[in-house]
Amino acid sequence: MTVRFGILGAAGITPSALIAPAHANPDVRLTAVAARNRARAEEFAAEHGIEQVLDSYDDLLASPDVDAVYIPLPNSAHAEWTVRAARAGKHVLVEKPYASNAEEARRVVSEIAGLPVVVMEAFHYRHHPLIHRVEEILAAGTIGTVTSASAVFDVQVPDRSNIRYNWELAGGATMDLGCYSIHLLRTLLKAEPTVVSAQARRFEGGQIDEALTAQLEFPGGVTATASSSLLEDVQAQTARLVGTLGTIEFEGFVKPHGGNSLTVTVGDHSTTETVAPDVTSYGAQLSAFVAAVEEGGPVVIDAADSIATMEVIDACYRAAGLEPRRAVPWA
Repeated sequence: MTVRFGILGAAGITPSALIAPAHANPDVRLTAVAARNRARAEEFAAEHGIEQVLDSYDDLLASPDVDAVYIPLPNSAHAEWTVRAARAGKHVLVEKPYASNAEEARRVVSEIAGLPVVVMEAFHYRHHPLIHRVEEILAAGTIGTVTSASAVFDVQVPDRSNIRYNWELAGGATMDLGCYSIHLLRTLLKAEPTVVSAQARRFEGGQIDEALTAQLEFPGGVTATASSSLLEDVQAQTARLVGTLGTIEFEGFVKPHGGNSLTVTVGDHSTTETVAPDVTSYGAQLSAFVAAVEEGGPVVIDAADSIATMEVIDACYRAAGLEPRRAVPWA
């Protein structure tokens, strides 16, 4: 089976997140793109080998040449177009975060319940062998019982006109970056946390977080810190798990194919390895999505997972004295 993808918008992330892995996957075709600016869509299609340009998002959803839709639109548009695509009978790979807030995420799940489509949030890192290797080490009990953990994702975004600084588009460091830190901790600890406290640096004194650090507590008294920043000069993608017998530290968890290292320390003995550097997380994600479409599901990142991530994000904002992002009205 070949899965024919349509793309909503001509976002900067699309070439690495979908187009490159699609061209490397014999079970995928890129059949259509639509953007607000048709000239931009035509340029994008010509540059990236997309078969046709359609006039509007609605035209793309109505196209018989599209089986699945990739949604890399601004955060505020994720929920609406996920639902519209699912209603049109299209499978959906939607960029994170799933929605503007937890309430909207729950609405999405309610709206698409029972529809014969696969919908998956694009936490691509989750599909990489690096994360599977960390899970194996934890399951083996190598570091004992986890007592604390931390995850950091910092990327400098100096352009203050970037959508990440836009309240109306549901921007913010936690929405764009911290969601990874939160999702990683939830994934590896296999539980839902309580947000104990959070500290944010506000963009121009408003509701957008340029940086945010949250202190979490997981069942069993496990403490954790999730942080993200748009301000740091050097990108950081680091995580650490401390157990009763040792520690796991790993770098490059968001994009392991860009370089990763995994160090396990037990007592005085440490081992360091690089895990599957030739496997891209985006390629692994696309393969998992295609398999779910071919087999009728399930997906690793399901609806309950997506809602739970948004609940923690909302709680982080409230703990930091900020408002959860507001949903744009849609029908």
